[in-house]
Amino acid sequence: MASKAGSPDDAEDGNRRSSGSDQHSDQPVAASKGFNGRLAFAIAAAALGSSFQHGYNTGVVNAPQKLIEDWITSVEANRTGDPNVNQGKVTMIWSIAVSIFCVGGMIGGSITGLVADRFGRKGGLLLNNVFVILSAILQGASKSAGSYEMIILGRFLIGINSGLNAGLAPMYLAEISPIHLRGAVGTVYQLVITISILVSQILGLGSLLGTEDKWPVLLAITVVPGIFQLVTLPLCPESPKYLLLGRGQEAEANSALQWLRGTIEVHDEMDEMTNEYESMKRLPKVTMKEMFTNQLLRVPLFIAMMVMICQQLSGINAVMFFSTKIFKLANLNDEEAQYATLGMGAMNVFMTLVSLVLVERAGRKTLLLIGFSGMCIDTALLTIALAYVNSAAWVSHISIVLVIVFVIMFAVGPGSIPWFLVSELFNQSARPAATSLAVGVNWTANFIVGLGFLPLQEAMGGYVFIIFTVLLALFVAFVYYKVPETKNKTMEEISAMFRQRSYQ
Repeated sequence: MASKAGSPDDAEDGNRRSSGSDQHSDQPVAASKGFNGRLAFAIAAAALGSSFQHGYNTGVVNAPQKLIEDWITSVEANRTGDPNVNQGKVTMIWSIAVSIFCVGGMIGGSITGLVADRFGRKGGLLLNNVFVILSAILQGASKSAGSYEMIILGRFLIGINSGLNAGLAPMYLAEISPIHLRGAVGTVYQLVITISILVSQILGLGSLLGTEDKWPVLLAITVVPGIFQLVTLPLCPESPKYLLLGRGQEAEANSALQWLRGTIEVHDEMDEMTNEYESMKRLPKVTMKEMFTNQLLRVPLFIAMMVMICQQLSGINAVMFFSTKIFKLANLNDEEAQYATLGMGAMNVFMTLVSLVLVERAGRKTLLLIGFSGMCIDTALLTIALAYVNSAAWVSHISIVLVIVFVIMFAVGPGSIPWFLVSELFNQSARPAATSLAVGVNWTANFIVGLGFLPLQEAMGGYVFIIFTVLLALFVAFVYYKVPETKNKTMEEISAMFRQRSYQ
């Protein structure tokens, strides 16, 4: 593949080639430095306080929807003095409150690179909790103040927080991990998302916080993981790669790496980072313009953004939304359908745990292919089942099974891999800018699906899943032909892949 002279990847590759066969010895040495308590603590501090916000605030509004809509109606009646409040206005207010979370996410994701460079990965995550605290105060006090505008503003702020977290946390996790654990550690971000969605569903039950009096507490409880992060993350080091390559602080980077590995034997990893640092010093900083004009950066950027689009347009949010209706079609009452949804959430958590183990064995590309292929077949069968769901009881039960299988296939790979793949495709100089673009695209696609699915579903009914079947078939082809396998590969090896004709 032709490339522009002076690209960061060229200099990096040339520098590494000058060290002869050292690259071949890096991987076994890195593999000998396994999982330890300090690394686990840093992973928990970064992931629990960040991706929890992403998942919890995605799912928390579902259970108390009717309660909050009734409250909005009463607020409007008190303001206008007219007891006959237009239900269309209430629906619009609620829709804004729900969807503005994604708008905040788009903004947060877009400024990830700026925050990551200016404040660091750890520093950015800590500073980001300002949005959590403000959001919790606004949403928790909204009912007492009689202001639904406070919920809208609070949802917007927590959306900015979640968008930033979606870029900063996977970046930090990827940069503190040994090569052989990079995929497994990266999967932790999606694992915590699935856990937090399940937690929001459980807490939203009518027997817990899903009541007329307690729903403000349900919204405000998002501050708890933020406090956890503010207490724990300061005890962990900044990303060693950021310290060395971003600030030129070699001694601090060495100390951080020793802390994370639990040993002073970190010479090989430090040598690899130093080589990259020396390469970067001779090159200008990667700009947004260069991300699109430099062939060696443009191709992996296209792959990173497309994988994010594939994740959001796969139909996972649509199936989650449709699941309650499918459960009711299977003659489950409201309470039984709610518990069935909880069971589906629990399965999502379990299968994400399984993918955490599989991702370092089967590889990224394999799991993406299995996941998208399974989802494609599943949506085709689900379309047929929904067309005949009223004809026999066993068809409705088949529909339930297909919904669960869809969630399993999503959790196998498409749910977790896109979040950390972007960090694997780019070197240190290009990673923040690439992450900003990829995460911004993810949230934009999420917003489009949220905006467009309901009208499509009303127009097409169960046949709406034909759209996802076609899209998923295209995604399988894209992954097969364009997405490289990055398991256990150094930046030099990944960069070399993009010089092959198959990725042009």
